Amino acid sequence: MRLSINIDHVATLRNARGEEEPDPLTAARVVERAGADGIVCHLREDRRHIRDRDVELLCKSITTKLDLEMAATQEIVDIALRLKPDLVTLVPERRRELTTEGGLDVVRLRRSLAGTIKRFHTKGIPVSLFVDPRREQIEASREIDSDMIELHTGEYAIARTGRTKQQHLRSIRAMAAFGTSIGLGVNAGHGLDYTNVPAIAAINDIAEISIGHAIIARALFVGLENAVREMARLVKTR
Repeated sequence: MRLSINIDHVATLRNARGEEEPDPLTAARVVERAGADGIVCHLREDRRHIRDRDVELLCKSITTKLDLEMAATQEIVDIALRLKPDLVTLVPERRRELTTEGGLDVVRLRRSLAGTIKRFHTKGIPVSLFVDPRREQIEASREIDSDMIELHTGEYAIARTGRTKQQHLRSIRAMAAFGTSIGLGVNAGHGLDYTNVPAIAAINDIAEISIGHAIIARALFVGLENAVREMARLVKTR
């Protein structure tokens, strides 16, 4: 199981004061040193946290891999094609949302997404699609030549009862197995924290977990390096 860390909220804190600290690039280096397998950042259209310059510096400097989350808009796609991150993950994006609220509707958007994926493949950039754990969305992802999917674990993470949580967990487990069976790489993420991640980390068909907010929040009390190491122990022990 690989662990990638989303550093968006380091940039959120920096932008709150309109200054240069804390620096997302410095955070990425600490995260890598602590044992993370990759860095994730989301270049949103409104640039509420990560900025173009951050992505450029990360592409040049990190030693693991950079997964650039992004909406499939012309502007952001053009930036990604120029900077060439190691992976792009296409996600839905709404201006007023606090965070990504659900998976892409690949079934509805398959034609436009197929064109975007083809553009990235032309430049040798693999593509992941952030999808809800639904069979039809995973089938559509495979049909339009996505390299992998990232299963949205948000409903599992916020489930208020043990029964509901187990239902979502069974769905994630089944859809991870299905994705693997049809040749897709399978990652997972959203809303995962130190309490709920072990059950997801135990799913053998999931290759990588992406976590951000919980680690940055924990870092306020134990430091970023320790926060990453604590999460890595949970994710990589299975």
